[in-house]
Amino acid sequence: EVDPSLQALESRQEEILKRLYELKSAVDGLSKMIQTPDADFDVTNIIQTDECSPLTTSGADLDLMLGKDYGALKDIVINANPSLPPLSLLVLHGLLCERYKILSAVHTHSSVKSVPENLLKCFGEQTKKQPRHEYQLGFTLIWKDVPKPQMKFSIQTMCPIEGEGNIARFLFSLFGQKYNAVTSTLIDSWVDTAIFQLKEGSSKEKGAVLRSMNAALGKTSWLVGNELTVADIVAWCALQQTGSTNASPANVQKWMKSCENLAAFSSVMKLLK
Repeated sequence: EVDPSLQALESRQEEILKRLYELKSAVDGLSKMIQTPDADFDVTNIIQTDECSPLTTSGADLDLMLGKDYGALKDIVINANPSLPPLSLLVLHGLLCERYKILSAVHTHSSVKSVPENLLKCFGEQTKKQPRHEYQLGFTLIWKDVPKPQMKFSIQTMCPIEGEGNIARFLFSLFGQKYNAVTSTLIDSWVDTAIFQLKEGSSKEKGAVLRSMNAALGKTSWLVGNELTVADIVAWCALQQTGSTNASPANVQKWMKSCENLAAFSSVMKLLK
């Protein structure tokens, strides 16, 4: 005769196995619904529903973004090498001037022997000289013998920012734009791609980036969604410095013209001539 306790144990085991099987089926069903995005994942619809205000709206609160310093003028100081001018920072300066009252200045460090006249006047002429306290932001560019652009800011606890892409991200944040996680990640990815592959990469890498840009711009007006972002600014400037503008695909050519129709880009175009 079979021991009743053994029969009970076998019944419990069968019941447990049955529940485990049901649980596995449920998990498998969920895994089909929730998939990890890969390179082919189309985020266009997510981006287009992202809420962000155009750059032409009223200015954001600089005190809120940068910290209130007893009403003192906040100073951004950038060191850059004149042999490879950071064009994206010049474009961003122009856009910031459309939004805020900016006290602009250009200087030459003793480590640099000579700087072309057009770079010394890259911010144009500041015709209206007002008292310092009437400006919202100080923007000083120092042409210096440095390996890559460096930015210092008046907040004491803030570390210096290095690299054109990182400085461009910081400057664009002063417009107060808010993006969801997907959009922010795509913007960062395009900025890095523009700097490290389009600007500094091999001809093969540049060709691959141009094809990717052409595909992206076939879906949206700008590289990420339907509004200008820092990705467009950095990528446009990288194309200008690599001399790839004439060899660009059709969608990229159209996008470049859209950029150049904006005043801040056109001023840099004059600088390049």
